[in-house]
Amino acid sequence: MGWFEFIAAFAVFMGIHAVPSRPGLKAALVAWLGARGYAVVFSLVSTALLAWLIVAAGRAPYVELWPQAGWMRWLVNGVMPLAVVLASYGVAAPNPFAFEGRADDFDPDHPGIAGVVRQPLLWALGLWGGVHLLVNGDLAHAILFGAFAVFAFAGLRAMEARKRRNWGMAEFDRLAARTSDWPFQALIAGRWRPQTGPSLARLALAVVIWAALLHLHSPVIGVSPLP
Repeated sequence: MGWFEFIAAFAVFMGIHAVPSRPGLKAALVAWLGARGYAVVFSLVSTALLAWLIVAAGRAPYVELWPQAGWMRWLVNGVMPLAVVLASYGVAAPNPFAFEGRADDFDPDHPGIAGVVRQPLLWALGLWGGVHLLVNGDLAHAILFGAFAVFAFAGLRAMEARKRRNWGMAEFDRLAARTSDWPFQALIAGRWRPQTGPSLARLALAVVIWAALLHLHSPVIGVSPLP
């Protein structure tokens, strides 16, 4: 039953996340819920299904692949704040490159979060999956977090390729001139400089989410995230 629940949770989660890649279905949902409503509902459903999937992985039979070392937890706790910040600033921000962003109000000369990285949510998911894969060396969690890491980093390449096809290379390059493929790439290369400080509301949201994840990890997941 443990493996059955894990497989079922995985299938439902991946099915829901196929919605953004289907323009017709996504457009119908946006027309029904509104852009902001779609983002909120999609985020809530995704979070609930993710919680179920993680719990289901914990209920699956335990098959150890590698042991956990103490330094692994330090790495996870160092990377997770960055992942939460990227996700918090990415959702519903002016960013036509990412499925979680919105095309209106995007200024290619002042690209906002896209100046940090064009696919903030997929990078957040990839970082989360990668570090949790390292620290969870059993079969079920290796499948879970390994799949998330692969899905995220393969997905961002697929998303970029789709935008290039739909817009054409000239338009893509114009919009992407001051943005980053890798986090902070444009800042390091000198192609982008932030003109204003970060949104304090989104920063506060990131802090609240990170604190909630840290606090609820033990009672919900059953494992303390602390080193």
